[in-house]
Amino acid sequence: MGHPSLAALLRPVRAGNAFEETVERLLQAIKLGGVGYGEKLPPERELAAMLGISRVTLREAIRALADSGYLEVRRGRYGGAFVTYRQPEPGQGDLREAVETMGPAEVADALTFRMAMDCGAAVTLASMELTEEQRAVLRRRLADVNEASPADYRRMDTAFHLSIAELTGSTLLTAACADARMRVTDLLNAIPVLGPNIEHSAAQHAAIVEAILAGDPEAARRAAMEHVEGTAALLRGFLS
Repeated sequence: MGHPSLAALLRPVRAGNAFEETVERLLQAIKLGGVGYGEKLPPERELAAMLGISRVTLREAIRALADSGYLEVRRGRYGGAFVTYRQPEPGQGDLREAVETMGPAEVADALTFRMAMDCGAAVTLASMELTEEQRAVLRRRLADVNEASPADYRRMDTAFHLSIAELTGSTLLTAACADARMRVTDLLNAIPVLGPNIEHSAAQHAAIVEAILAGDPEAARRAAMEHVEGTAALLRGFLS
């Protein structure tokens, strides 16, 4: 199965807040499933180059995340920084707690941001002339989320949506879509993975892909909007 692209999630940080932004990027990669539970982060040299930081700053950030329980650092030939964060099972009251933590205004803002980013990415990609390789990647991401187990569904769903932005070739759009997804990830993770909802989402995902492959930006916009609105409706339902 695929993962959300690390290139999309581990983009360079700004020098002024290098440590803080490195922690943010690594947490984003972990929480959005770019590196899953039990998997190892890229080698230190490669990771530092991706983030545009010194290895000293990277080690400090990894140590902080290890102290917080997100990573385990193992020494030796087969060592490295391994993800110990596991997405918690949704529990009764988790969604309401997540909403109360964010605040109703911030939740509404996050959902609006996600709507704009997901629709914009779908419209942009549908407006482009895609190569066969790009088409194959999009179909593969769709197959990945359709074949995902309930435990892995959110991660594959994230990979699917981020792949649409990434296939446009715009690093800024991809970063914005990853940010939008991160802002709602605690809300999404607090919703139980329901069979009927997965079936409904599968049909919506297929409609988005069909519109993009057909080069129909308006159909892509409508399909993406319907999908995001469905998520918002599910959130409202569990909060009522």
